[in-house]
Amino acid sequence: MFTEIKSFDEFLQLKENEEAVLAYFSTDACNVCKVLKPKVEELVNAEFPKIKLVYIKSDMLPEVAAQNQVFAAPTILIFFDGREYIRKSRNIGISELQQEIARPYSMIFEE
Repeated sequence: MFTEIKSFDEFLQLKENEEAVLAYFSTDACNVCKVLKPKVEELVNAEFPKIKLVYIKSDMLPEVAAQNQVFAAPTILIFFDGREYIRKSRNIGISELQQEIARPYSMIFEE
């Protein structure tokens, strides 16, 4: 389930406190975003349950988007231990995203 970020400070705290964060940057005007978002949520919930899902409206929080150099919607940033590992923008394939997340996720959350 996505948590909507309401401030830049909230985003920074999440990055610091969570081992893994997927940040989904979007705008209300982005139709592709509306189709992709539930697919990303389904993928993460099914295969990567320890990743915290957050949603950022780039038009409402431009400082969060700018600080993360996000200039297009949709953009997905994935952080492990506070560091950006994966950046996807515009044309995002779910299977490609799954493959890219799998390796760092398994290294960090190896049981």
